[in-house]
Amino acid sequence: MSRLPIRGRLTAAFAAAMFVVLAVTGLFVYLRLQADLDESLTASLQARADAVAELASRSAAPLTSATPGVLGEPDESFAAVLSPAGRLTDASGGARGPLLRAADLRRVRQRTVLVERRVAGIDSEARVLARRASARADSPLVVVGQSLEDRDETLDGLVAAFAVGGPVAVLLASLLGYALATAGLRPVEAMRRRATEVSLSGGEEALPLPAAHDEIRRLGETLNEMLERLRRSFERERRFVADASHELRTPVAVIKTELDAALRTGDLGPHARASVLAAAEECDSLAQLAEDLLVVARAADGKLPVRREPLEARSVLDDVRERFVDRAAGLGRSIRVEAPDRLTLSGDPLRLRQALGNVVDNALRHGAGEVVLAARPADGAVELEVSDEGAGFERTIAERAFERFTRGDEARTRSGSGLGLAIVRAVAEAHDGRVSIVGAGGAVVRISLPKGSTGRPEPEASDTAEPRLAPSPGGIGSQS
Repeated sequence: MSRLPIRGRLTAAFAAAMFVVLAVTGLFVYLRLQADLDESLTASLQARADAVAELASRSAAPLTSATPGVLGEPDESFAAVLSPAGRLTDASGGARGPLLRAADLRRVRQRTVLVERRVAGIDSEARVLARRASARADSPLVVVGQSLEDRDETLDGLVAAFAVGGPVAVLLASLLGYALATAGLRPVEAMRRRATEVSLSGGEEALPLPAAHDEIRRLGETLNEMLERLRRSFERERRFVADASHELRTPVAVIKTELDAALRTGDLGPHARASVLAAAEECDSLAQLAEDLLVVARAADGKLPVRREPLEARSVLDDVRERFVDRAAGLGRSIRVEAPDRLTLSGDPLRLRQALGNVVDNALRHGAGEVVLAARPADGAVELEVSDEGAGFERTIAERAFERFTRGDEARTRSGSGLGLAIVRAVAEAHDGRVSIVGAGGAVVRISLPKGSTGRPEPEASDTAEPRLAPSPGGIGSQS
């Protein structure tokens, strides 16, 4: 029952309540009608007994001389006059055999007796009334009876009517209950549909509220207030990340410049030079982290700017390869490009190189063997792939690899912020594309971009006036 939808449960409850109401009503009507019929039948027997007593007072007037219908229908009723000893003296109707038992004879001498029993000659059970004809001790006994067949047929007809009409009434009531439940839950369904379209980074969308000031409206008002609180919290977080990344870029750039100047002087000892080189490398990582945070903040705002232009896929991949080829050689590995000539796409070259660079950086950090940059046309799109010959993504993070700050257990012991693949997804979505992990051997990351994605170029965001830090040879961000 708990697995049924709310409308189903309300309908079932309504049908059960309707069944109970009909059953109780049917039982009440049955008992009430039975009592009324019994009361009417007893009154009729009393009237017949009075008529028989009047005839019995006339010793020469037999019962058969009574007006037709006064003593009832002959085939369904009977009347008889008995002596005080219980001997039949006169009779009318279809009854046969003794009408009263010995115990009834003893009781009838003291009071009126009313019993129901089978009587020979009467098809069904009969109601029998017996009393003295008068108050005298030697007065004869009057016995009248009526078949209960008509009463029983009436009650059986009532039961049949409820047996047929009850289920029909329950069915109609269930349909009505389902319609009422659907109408009552329509505001909830409207709120659910709107909730699928609401996002924290969107506008001021609110859940629709019903006109009636009821529980559902109060629920909608509470959810709208909660949504507004979440929006304000999300906006504060986004602005904090964006402001922090902006503020970090300038001091990091100054520190990097000073470190490079110290390295160019050439008068550092070997230990000092190694320390300065390590500091410069960490400075590059910090600078890239600031850049990545800024990209993530823009992506969370839903407005990651891209400046689209026609690009050759091979040229983009060659640029990424040149950026990492020295680092790969230092690790004893190679980077190869596979792309057909004149395969073009429309995209932001800076953003695409940033996304591909993040994936290549992952391959060099956590993969093994040769790294392959590939491009191919596929169903009106262009697929850009980066693959290596390593063990691939850990099963625990494969499904959430593109979420922010997702890092595997092995990657936690190495440098990296866990933002690399989140930025890859943000760049792909900004180009109306998608990114996925494919293949069974090694790590294969595929970026699918619409081949005809030629939207109007969008200007860079407000950070264009600030210095843009060149990525370090170590790549842009890391993800595992």
